[in-house]
Amino acid sequence: MKEYDVIVIGGGPAGLAAAESAHNKGAHVAVLEREARLGGILKQCVHDGFGLIRFGEKLAGPEYAERYIDTVKSLDIDTYTLTFVTRMRRNGNVFDIDCVGRDGMSKFRAKAVVLATGCRERTAKQVLIQGTRPAGVFTAGTAQNYVNLMGKLPAKKCVILGSGDIGLIMARRLTLEGAEVEGVYEVKPEPSGLTRNIHQCLHDFDIPLHLSHTVTRVFGADRLTAVEVAQVDDKMKPVKGTERIIECDALILSVGLIPENELAESLGVKINPFTKGPDCDQTYMSSVEGVFSAGNALNVFDLVDYVSECAADAGAAAAERKSSGECVRIERGKGLLSFVPHRIDLAKPCDRVVFFFRSVKDMDKGTLKISVDGREMYKKKFAFLRPPEMQRVEIDFSAFGLKTDSAVSVELEEN
Repeated sequence: MKEYDVIVIGGGPAGLAAAESAHNKGAHVAVLEREARLGGILKQCVHDGFGLIRFGEKLAGPEYAERYIDTVKSLDIDTYTLTFVTRMRRNGNVFDIDCVGRDGMSKFRAKAVVLATGCRERTAKQVLIQGTRPAGVFTAGTAQNYVNLMGKLPAKKCVILGSGDIGLIMARRLTLEGAEVEGVYEVKPEPSGLTRNIHQCLHDFDIPLHLSHTVTRVFGADRLTAVEVAQVDDKMKPVKGTERIIECDALILSVGLIPENELAESLGVKINPFTKGPDCDQTYMSSVEGVFSAGNALNVFDLVDYVSECAADAGAAAAERKSSGECVRIERGKGLLSFVPHRIDLAKPCDRVVFFFRSVKDMDKGTLKISVDGREMYKKKFAFLRPPEMQRVEIDFSAFGLKTDSAVSVELEEN
């Protein structure tokens, strides 16, 4: 049994930031990573644009990851790669963790756990695409892995379904590698990716974006030979008579991410229905005492800088392990798609709460409002709000005079 103060599960950008922060608070820390190398998804993100907030400069994904990897290696932090967590359970005030690794079974014990397990991509069957099961249907992350890490071109002519950021980036990447991208099809009436990626990845390369369209069928036996696309109505149902067959040898899916929280659920952690990650307080502690969540396992972020920020706060809180007190829930009002944190623990500092949120729709102007017992206590105006682009604010909840029976609500009003 290997014993630690804090064990971080996941060695991506969130896990590394949490481990560094927990160590700096004096904790004995270990990182458990199921892959052979640390760095998470950033290993295959060779495009730049990372680190503008965190480091004040533009870095490629591997460069961003390497900064944290170098830091973790220079500190007294144990890292276990090719180590897969099979079971977690609470044992009194500690957590016992069973793993499978290169040396067989191993056991760990920790006073606190940070879940930085990231997220996974939705597949073709999860978005109900009909047809056969030929080779050539990839998630955008898999296609990215083929091109950037394996040096293989998975398509000569492809269709991309979904305008998520990875899909947009792969449209550019495949074009640069010589493949033909027939178009990007998005079922919603507005793009799902960041505005800068729409311009840099599609407009700059003359790749068409078809909004309110989806792929309805795939064709092919051994290998994909064509897909059927159709226009959709305001209920996202295919419109008869608008079907069109496109010959291609690959379909790339960028249709959303799902936080990986099977381990959290095995411990009885409450999952928030809007973020699909653990319901958390201002220190990112879940509903189970001593279990913290960070990064995309908590809430799918659009910027890795925000991932590192929230993970660093979670790691520090895990090391300090302050006792929980009475919590006040934050109720979701109109105009908001999701937000974190979901509650304020009155026994913990709340004078600088980092509040992340997304709007439920595009807004040219919007005002974030927080009310306590019906009285407006905070408001801030924003311009050009879009659901794919997360917003960040710092709020002093200690100034609101919160009590255990306070009714706190947050809403986003369109101006």
